[in-house]
Amino acid sequence: MANELLINKDGQPTYGVFPKSVGTINHMDFDLRNTMDKRLGALAKRFKFNQFQFIGFTSPELIVGIAIVDLKIASNCFVYAYQPETKKFEEFSFIQPLAHKTHIDLKPNNGIARFEKAGNKVVIKATATPRLRSVHVDLKSGFKLDAVIDESASFNPLAVCTRAGYNGWVFTQKTTALICNGTIKWGTEEFDLETLGALASVDWSAGYMRRETSWNWGSLSCKLPDGRRLGFNLAAGVNETGFTENGLWLDGKLHKIDMVDFQFNRNQPEHAWTMRSNDGIINLHFEPAGQRKEKMNMVIAASNFTQHFGRYYGDILLNGEVIHLKGVWGFAEDHYAKW
Repeated sequence: MANELLINKDGQPTYGVFPKSVGTINHMDFDLRNTMDKRLGALAKRFKFNQFQFIGFTSPELIVGIAIVDLKIASNCFVYAYQPETKKFEEFSFIQPLAHKTHIDLKPNNGIARFEKAGNKVVIKATATPRLRSVHVDLKSGFKLDAVIDESASFNPLAVCTRAGYNGWVFTQKTTALICNGTIKWGTEEFDLETLGALASVDWSAGYMRRETSWNWGSLSCKLPDGRRLGFNLAAGVNETGFTENGLWLDGKLHKIDMVDFQFNRNQPEHAWTMRSNDGIINLHFEPAGQRKEKMNMVIAASNFTQHFGRYYGDILLNGEVIHLKGVWGFAEDHYAKW
């Protein structure tokens, strides 16, 4: 059974790993204070609280990324699609001042995330019974997506809450290699996710994050030659204060992974990355094929964001089994943020 509330009766978050996630991120009950330990009021609690949700759909024929980001002073939504065979790529990005027409519920597994601007609409809806997550994208360009991610078969998320800086915390819930179905209309082409054999990944995060932070991230969802579903979430730079958000899923079962080292050159984005974990489970390199990049500087907030899509090669050693990856499509990210 999931923890019902993240913030306890003393106004403090429960830190750690939650095998069944958390029902509600009740951040307004948090005893938020500044670095001189002065208690802050409701307005500060509201505007210092950040939320985002990312959905990825991955197959050898098509890769799609979708995000809604709510920073309160502004919100951002992006959608991109990449076709490996033709190298066709298109992205759509929108910003709303003061997060106008943007909303992300406080329930990771039973709520709605919504963004609208100028006739462009993205809605992500999670339901606890049945445990499904639907994704609807309708853009003025004609790009449309309607999909359902099935989280009911083996709901085994990596849900973690850790300290962030002196007075903050971050809650994140990750899942990968999820079964999905639905359709995508992109230009003159239509795609069926089930026919493509696509798998989905979900990243739901919120909290009082460090004022200035950066991180690296890697994610993959694929089907192995023997039919098993494999996925992982790897990160460094944001959630290492006691617990990590590193995990691997094999046919829905979660295996925790130790700290991961990312080696890459951000000034040479076409060069390969290496990712190795301290426990020896992960020994991979990632070859970028393309990227979604955005730099935004609003003085009081800033973001330098690069999300690559490309191929993973190398070995995963899990419980005595060596799993070889030979050009499996996935994501890697390098991100600086001030918020």
